[in-house]
Amino acid sequence: MSIHDFIKKVKNNEIDIVEHTQKVIEECKEINTEYNYFNTISEELALQQANNIQKLIKNKDKPLKNKKLLGVVISVKDGICVKDVESTAGSRILQGYKPLFDAFVIQRVKEEGGIIIGKTSQDEFGFGSFSVNIGVGYKVPKNPIDKERSCGGSSGGAAGISKKASFPHISLGESTGGSIAEPASFCDVFGLCPTYGRVSRYGLIDFGNSLDKIGPIGRTIEDVALLMDVIEGYGKNDSTSLNVKNEDYSKYLKKSIKEMKVGIIKEAFAEGVEPEVEKNVYNGIEELEEEGAKAEEISLELPIKYGLATYYMIGTSEASTNLAKYCGMRYGISEKLEGSFNEYFTRVRSKNLGDEAKRRIILGTFARMAGYRDAYYIKAMKVRTLMIQEYKKAFKKFDALVSPTVPILPPKFSEIEKLTPLQNYMMDVMLVGPNVAGLPHLNVPVGYEKNLPVGMLLIADHLQEGKLIQLGSAVEKGK
Repeated sequence: MSIHDFIKKVKNNEIDIVEHTQKVIEECKEINTEYNYFNTISEELALQQANNIQKLIKNKDKPLKNKKLLGVVISVKDGICVKDVESTAGSRILQGYKPLFDAFVIQRVKEEGGIIIGKTSQDEFGFGSFSVNIGVGYKVPKNPIDKERSCGGSSGGAAGISKKASFPHISLGESTGGSIAEPASFCDVFGLCPTYGRVSRYGLIDFGNSLDKIGPIGRTIEDVALLMDVIEGYGKNDSTSLNVKNEDYSKYLKKSIKEMKVGIIKEAFAEGVEPEVEKNVYNGIEELEEEGAKAEEISLELPIKYGLATYYMIGTSEASTNLAKYCGMRYGISEKLEGSFNEYFTRVRSKNLGDEAKRRIILGTFARMAGYRDAYYIKAMKVRTLMIQEYKKAFKKFDALVSPTVPILPPKFSEIEKLTPLQNYMMDVMLVGPNVAGLPHLNVPVGYEKNLPVGMLLIADHLQEGKLIQLGSAVEKGK
């Protein structure tokens, strides 16, 4: 049943929403024992919301007719704050933290009748491409198609449950350097990362302030468009939020893509892309052409060549600043006060942060040190500006740019263990460019190879999410 049909039945009182929510909770618990998609299942909150909705439906409350998500369960990446529900960003250092407020996007979801079902598994603070850099004491989420493989990162749990759930459902993910599109590719779902600032970051536990973006992950492009309609908008509590007119994304679902121009990024199909991935992405491009779009190759060297270095300089620098507060005094898990400040902070952070979090804190702190700031961080910010200019030039000619989402098929956990940290970082080579530039991008499932999903990445100019939904809908229709 589509989400549209489900909402219609809820509004007509054809579905007992409390009974439905109870069944959803039981299914989530069962899935979680095998796949580890949730850090927390918010059973009490979900049933409370369901009971409130059921009462209003029985009372024939007229405002309910306008609720966009009425009765739809929404899972939330653990780095997004939900009032009174443990929100840890996947890190033991934040265990026990229950926010006293809802993030902007959670406020919107609740206002539109969505039911919060739980907090999904992720790489600690978003530090990873495979959701294997989980915090101390957490379990690694598994690919919904093959349990021996990664479901991608860092929004791995969000993408995994989006694919595995048998019930109408949409996930809220978050991306800093590709953490929405990459797991969406590995799990055969749609994942939309919006323009930086299009969705308020208020209530998001920071990784990199100039990079973080919240976006929807769903089984269909219609699901993604629906949740984007709900969560977009200006948030007065967020200084990076854009005060621009909201879009109606559903109107792009049936729009023709005739006369739209798509640029195929030549450098994105160079060495390192698996042949099976390349073949399926080109099949996706052919589907766009069959629906009327015009595709043409374009050279876009700067984001591919320098994107990773630029992203990791900016991202680690901002992460080391943001994580400095988790020292066991005002923020983060605390212990008995013994020794000097440095001894106490070291003990708290050493025990409660994972290896990758420590690595990025060290890298970022080094890049920000006196004597190195100009050579690394400031230079990376200058390259970011050049990258944006190169993208802007391309968008004068093209409505969207296309590449593989990830250069490889979902790897086995045994294969990931053999990768060096640098090889891990290389997985984001296609995705760091649009993230550094703050551009909206969408993973579109384009097929299977060796029984594993392949995703195609579509990138648009700032505030042009509608074009991505339009193109994504055309591919979905053509399959």
